[in-house]
Amino acid sequence: MFILDFTKGILAYGKALVLIKKLKPWKFFFIPALIGLLIGSIIIALAYSSSEFIGGKIASIWTFETGKEFINTTSKWVVFFLVIVVGLSIYKHILMALSAPFMTPISERIETHLTGKKLTKTNTPTEFIKLLSRGIKINIRIFFWEMLYTLPLILLSFIPGLNLVTTVLLLYIQSYYAGFGNMDYTMERYFNSSESISFVKQHKGVAVGNGFLFTLLLFIPVIGIMITLPISTVASTIETLKKIDFRQEDLRL
Repeated sequence: MFILDFTKGILAYGKALVLIKKLKPWKFFFIPALIGLLIGSIIIALAYSSSEFIGGKIASIWTFETGKEFINTTSKWVVFFLVIVVGLSIYKHILMALSAPFMTPISERIETHLTGKKLTKTNTPTEFIKLLSRGIKINIRIFFWEMLYTLPLILLSFIPGLNLVTTVLLLYIQSYYAGFGNMDYTMERYFNSSESISFVKQHKGVAVGNGFLFTLLLFIPVIGIMITLPISTVASTIETLKKIDFRQEDLRL
């Protein structure tokens, strides 16, 4: 079941591109794209400056000339890696939290198209604040759990022989919680926070599949951090709806 749902979570991106081309929800892309570009630029700048400063400080502890250049270079790369991994998590959850009022309308429009169900428009100030509040609460919670697993794995990754295992586990965790955030733009119409958590646990494969491509797409220079969230939202909406009492044949894909 996990492998099947994982595969569907990935393949949904192809369907998402078709729907985006057809429905043209471009007006909802603009602000999340700007948010993504701003936050992404800050994270990259912090990673570079931190690696130079902290890495240099660590390297200065090594008082011997032999191996000094190696220690200096290694220290900077280690710090850069740490900041990028943690920074990627921070980036994802800030972006998803602040973009909730813009991603939910995209998800609603996709649901209306797929099911023919008329949904209440989320264009009032009260609804905007409600969506933003839920997005912040959910993403703070999942960021906490993501870091709880991520930080020990980062430390273990520096033990020779464990690198491959920890890298796979880190990618799994990053993907799961990214997919969780994307699925919540649909789940918020059906579940409260605790019910959403239970729902995602039951459908881990969808979350990981969606979040896996989400994470990979972020590494496309500039464009990745601007368009990944809207595309991932559409993809997650397609698969999440299939799990919420809708039969696949009822969806107009």
